[in-house]
Amino acid sequence: MATLLSTAANYRGAGIHQYSQALLAHLPQQAPGFQFHALVMDQAYQAPPGVRLHRARWAPAHPLGRILWEQTRAAWVARRAHLDLLHGLAYALPLALAAKGVVTVHDLTFLHFPHAFPRFRQRYLAAMTASSCRRAQAVLADSRATAHDLQRLLGVPSAKIHVVYPGVDPRYRPLPADQVESYRQRQGWPPAFLLTIGTLEPRKNHLTLIEAYAHYRRQARNPLPLLIGGGKGWFYEQIFQRVRALHLEKEVHFLGFVPWEALSWLYNAATLFIYPSLYEGFGLPVAEAMACGLPVITSTISSLPEVAGDAAITVDPHQPRALAQAILQLTEGDPDQRAVLREQGLRQAQRFRWPRTALETARIYARVLDTPYA
Repeated sequence: MATLLSTAANYRGAGIHQYSQALLAHLPQQAPGFQFHALVMDQAYQAPPGVRLHRARWAPAHPLGRILWEQTRAAWVARRAHLDLLHGLAYALPLALAAKGVVTVHDLTFLHFPHAFPRFRQRYLAAMTASSCRRAQAVLADSRATAHDLQRLLGVPSAKIHVVYPGVDPRYRPLPADQVESYRQRQGWPPAFLLTIGTLEPRKNHLTLIEAYAHYRRQARNPLPLLIGGGKGWFYEQIFQRVRALHLEKEVHFLGFVPWEALSWLYNAATLFIYPSLYEGFGLPVAEAMACGLPVITSTISSLPEVAGDAAITVDPHQPRALAQAILQLTEGDPDQRAVLREQGLRQAQRFRWPRTALETARIYARVLDTPYA
């Protein structure tokens, strides 16, 4: 059940969409003995070979419509198609589900930062995730940090939880320097720049990054501009306000949602990737940036040290001055350190591959169904 799969060119086409789309693309190859069905609402999505598509006849403009569909119509489709197992790819299973259930919980942001969500959305996510985890035969977590949160905050038994890391698409890789330069010039990006990618919403910690950037500019000999990629999520107005208050309008550039066709080029063109998120279930942009050979600064908390390993500089995301010093260190310090981080990042990113994610997921299906994996 991939009701949050979205091909829209906005924040809805980011993390959960990538997870849903990539998993559906790789599962038939890794588990040819299974028959796969996809229950989706996106009207433009085309199912890959080996997946039978069940598409909603209408795409609701309000979340209530999606909730109604996944709680009623999705359960009916599952019964009509005689599905043995339904995998909710994002937090939810239908309450009336007759088949066995598996649910993926990407993070518990709505419990860590309840005030950063619209009230209805927060309450629904909290209640539905808890209910789905209780009823599911298996719960997939994107990281050990999320698995720990599931036990601590929702009381999910450890025996029911399986850590399955998401993957990095192979398009995220080092690209030829001359082609990157040509693409950069066509896009009008600066010759050298700092980069962050993430939906504009409180958890991504853009405010601290902007404060750190202001400190960095006051100390750097040749300060680089900051490019911020990401669609508008919620409570984002204060980000623009802070940029104006610090008089950084000419140095901080908002790119909006960056489609996947451009994202690998953007990673390759950047000088440094900064991801000071306050909380992540996995933190896919960190893995993508490392896969492109881009040095990374990220947070010391939640799942981000798992993703980064020893291949990034990690800092307390609540300390803008420490973040500024890390930026200064990598932009104007020893260039050998950037080269080391590049090589370590390329190796670390190899841990996260979609075929492996699909293989581990299919093995969990087989375990839940008590059938030999094939």
